[in-house]
Order: sequence, then structure tokens, then C-alpha cells
Amino acid sequence: MTITMPTAAATERNTAGKMQALFRAPVPQDGPAVWKMVGNTPGLDSNSVYYYSLWFRDFADGSLVATVDDELVGFLTGYRRPEEPETYFVWQTAVNPRHGIPFLGVKLFQEAADQQVANGARYVEATVSAENKAIIMVLKQYAKKHSAPIETRVLFPSSLFADSEGHHDEVLYRIGPLTAG
Repeated sequence: MTITMPTAAATERNTAGKMQALFRAPVPQDGPAVWKMVGNTPGLDSNSVYYYSLWFRDFADGSLVATVDDELVGFLTGYRRPEEPETYFVWQTAVNPRHGIPFLGVKLFQEAADQQVANGARYVEATVSAENKAIIMVLKQYAKKHSAPIETRVLFPSSLFADSEGHHDEVLYRIGPLTAG
């Protein structure tokens, strides 16, 4: 699978002088910055630096990072499901709000999903807490933009995470079928 990224010549400021993020495929060296961002983002499950570095080595083709002036300001991890290669699953995403780039998380999600659809994905999936209204809205907007149906169901009930105090149901949102273009 080939992912096209903006060239190094792509600008990080638009003509009005506002900051814009550059999206690129992650590399293992992005692991520490992503780990730190996850630690500073309430509600995200934290993993080790090793985990993120390994993920970016093995699953870079389904993930993206956003940078401004070479500083990592956002990331998204995702992958194509092995038993359903036409399904792209978005697992984790976060942005650093201090850069004040409007809708950076939305743009990061749309860029990653659109790249996967352009490369043959027909469905986009993500699990979300029922309380996470912002992400649910992003998913609904993406489905609407592509005139695609969206299905929901509990993928993993909270009882599965009995050792994690207060863990919520993981509600699966499945968008599709989608077509490129």
C-alpha cells in the first residue's frame, strides 16, 4: 500500500500567515513524542514508548503524524484489519491544542481515512465512548460527507475491562461502504 504525503516543499503557513500542519507517515523516532502526548491527553489509554515506536515501524502505512515547524503536534494510529482488508480501523488519535490550529484533529482523521479509501478501503471503523461527543461528531460528519451509512454496536462491553476501573463500553462505529473520489 502506498501512502502519498506532501513533499518537503509543502508550506506550513498558508497565504494568510496562519499555521498549518504538515501530515506525514510516522517513523519509530516519533514514539517518544507520541507517548508524551498520550500521557498529557485525558481519556486516552497509555502505552509504552516502545509500543508506539514499534507501531510506527510496523503500521506506519495506516498512521499519520501532524507537525508544525518539525514539532509533532498530532498523531493518529490505524491499520487495515487482517481478516477484513477493506476495513480501516482508527485506533487512537490526539492533537496538542496549544498550537491553535482549527480542526486539526478532524483534518488528521479525514486525511488518514481518505488515504485508506483511495488505497482500497471500503469501510472506516473506530471505537468510541458514548460520552465522547466530539469524536462521534467527527465520525458522523465523515459519513455524511461521503454519503455513507454509519452503523453502531457495542464491540467490547465495559465488563471485559473489569481490571480497569471505570472503563466504558467500546462502541464500534462502522462507516461504509465508501468509494474513492
